[in-house]
This record gives sequence, C-alpha cells and structure tokens, in this order.
Amino acid sequence: MARSAMTAVIEARPAPSAVLELLKPITWFPPMWAFLCGVVSSGVAPDGRWTSIVVGVLLAGPLVCATSQAVNDWFDRHVDAINEPGRPIPSGRIPGTWGLRIAVAWTALSAAVAMALGPWVFAAALLGLVLAWAYSAPPLRLKRNGWWGNAACGFCYEGLAWITGAAVMTGGNLPDARILLLAFLYSVGAHGIMTLNDFKSVEGDRRTGVGSLPVRLGEINAGRAACLFMALPQCAVVVILWHWDRPWHALGVAVLLAVQIALMLRFLRKPGARALWYSALGINFFVLGMLVSAFAVRALAVPS
Repeated sequence: MARSAMTAVIEARPAPSAVLELLKPITWFPPMWAFLCGVVSSGVAPDGRWTSIVVGVLLAGPLVCATSQAVNDWFDRHVDAINEPGRPIPSGRIPGTWGLRIAVAWTALSAAVAMALGPWVFAAALLGLVLAWAYSAPPLRLKRNGWWGNAACGFCYEGLAWITGAAVMTGGNLPDARILLLAFLYSVGAHGIMTLNDFKSVEGDRRTGVGSLPVRLGEINAGRAACLFMALPQCAVVVILWHWDRPWHALGVAVLLAVQIALMLRFLRKPGARALWYSALGINFFVLGMLVSAFAVRALAVPS
C-alpha cells in the first residue's frame, strides 16, 4: 500500500516537458528582444557586463515572461478547456494545483534574480510581475477588459523589458529620458500585437465573460484598433527620430512601417482568419523597427 501511494505521488507530478510547455518558450522572444534593444540603446559598451546581460535576458524571457504564462494558464484553465483543451493544465498533464505552485515559485525566483541586478532593474521586474498577476488573477483580472489587459501586457513585454536592459547597462540606474520615451511608444504599439493574439480565443472568451477587443468590438473593428495601435506609435517614432537629427534611422523605421501597412490592408479584409498570419509576418517588421530606434538612441549617446 505504501509503495502504491508513493507511486501515485510520483505520477501526480508533472513531467518536465509539460512544465516547459506551460512556460511557453515561444513567448519569451518579445521581452528578450526588447531587453536587447534596451542594451543597445544605452550606448554603453558591453565590455565586462556580459554576465549581467545574459542574466538580464534570462530574467526578461525564461523568468518574468514565463511567470506571466504560468499565471495566465492557471487562472485561464476554464477558458482553455473550451478554446485549447490540449494545454497542459486542462489536459491534466499538469495536475492538481501544480500550475499555481509553478507560478508562485517562478515569481519568487524572478524577483530574487532581479534584486541582484540593481534597484531599477528590481523595480521594473517587480512591476512586471505585479502586472502579470493583475492581468490574469482576480480580483483585478485585467484581461476581462481588452483595453486594460492588453496595455498591461504591452508594457510588461516591451516597455519594462527595454527599460530593464538599459538599466542593466547603466549600473542599475534609471535610463535616459529618450530611452523611456521609445520604450513607452513601443509598449503602446504592443497593445495592438496583444489584440492580434485575442482573435484565436473569441469563442471561449465570449462564453466565460472575457471582454477581449474582438469580443467587445467585433472582429472588423478590433482589427482596425490593433492596426492603429501598432502604426500610430511608429509614426511618432519616425517624427521623433527626425527631430533628434537621425534621418537615416527615421527613414528605416518609415520603410518598415510602410511594409506593415501593406500587410495590414490584407489582414483587415479578413481579420479573424488572418490574425495569426499577420502575427507571424508583420510583427517581424515592428520589432526590426525597435532595433533601428535603439541604434538611433545609441548613436546619440555615443560620441562620434
């Protein structure tokens, strides 16, 4: 009997592959990329800081972002049972309360790593963790309102990660105001990216009371809103870079934006059917523009 009980306990533990699936490595790229944009925009040479850069990349992706995925899947397990029943929690591959335990453990680990990188890095990471829980967990559960929920995700995935990367390079200090401005604008743009992700779960969201923008506005209007959120901040970036006397960088972002607009026109004809298509193709030009902007700020920070 004792051996049977022990076997049951062992079998109740999730397999490492299920835990990795819960943490969703494919979602780690945007904050890791934004972190590296912050590193570039700081204008500080990486000499002697490679360890901090590597740890910061891990903090942005496999820690803070992964935490947000675990938290979201735990509190969305009933929605996922409708939309994507094969996910680790609704499928039973992560049984019992293991999803919640993993979310709490990853939160604590993320905070501990961030604390070692300086006060502003710790503050940014802590805010990102708070937003991750506020997005999914009651009583706030910001995702019930697509406007607030997507804003929380955008700032967590793009702006805070960018600021963290710059802070790591400046010894944990608050980055330059120009860096903060670009991080803010690309965070607003990420609101539209988050809306694209909501198209795949319209049925489950509608049935469980999650007011994503496709549910609130309908697919056509939600698609238009997503495009405006992505395009308008990039227009502002082009103007700002031109004002900062970085015309070639401004032109680069403008060209990348023009490609996105061409793709948006096709997306808007059938937004529900083409949201994943646009996410896979159009977002690449958005993130390339982030890097071009980061190099523009770096050029201003580094004497020629």
